[in-house]
Amino acid sequence: MDLSSFLVSNSLQNAAVLTVILAFAGYLVTFMSTRMLELRRDKLDLVNKRLNEFYGPLYVASQAGNIAYRSLLKKQGKTQSEPILDEEMKEWVLWMTTIFMPLNDVREKIIIEKAYLIVEEQMPHCLLDFVTHVVGYKAVLAKWADGDYSERRSTIGWPPEFDAYVTRSYNALKAKQTLLLHSLAWRLYHRLTARKRR
Repeated sequence: MDLSSFLVSNSLQNAAVLTVILAFAGYLVTFMSTRMLELRRDKLDLVNKRLNEFYGPLYVASQAGNIAYRSLLKKQGKTQSEPILDEEMKEWVLWMTTIFMPLNDVREKIIIEKAYLIVEEQMPHCLLDFVTHVVGYKAVLAKWADGDYSERRSTIGWPPEFDAYVTRSYNALKAKQTLLLHSLAWRLYHRLTARKRR
């Protein structure tokens, strides 16, 4: 066997091995990038579901409730609702039955029906406290419907950390959503495709 046929044969073998290695490397890169995109998409889907079905509606209802509450206090020239004076009772009942309780009912329903979407592993106490606060008001409103106005507020107070929890969770999820939507790979991909369109 002469040297030139040996070198050609060896070069062909090296080229074949290199081709197999490059094909396998290409497959691995494709597999890994596809897997990473799937994981990112799954994370984004969960964040979107939490925002759309739990934290988003909870946040909007809470903000609306806070704005309405501040508006009522401003109308009454007060900084807090306690105590509810006899001359304020008619207005308080109107606002509770037409504004505050419908918003509370929306939030209660979200918490009860969509609890599986909470971020934490355990149910936050402020959510449980909120639901019990609403249940307490349902008893008060039932008395009002019977003409008994001896109770003016729920016996279970408003959980002070509820609004902070809802706002903090909503903002954290919006930040995570933005990060997932605008990751480095996403920005790079869109820059490259934008150049191709020009």
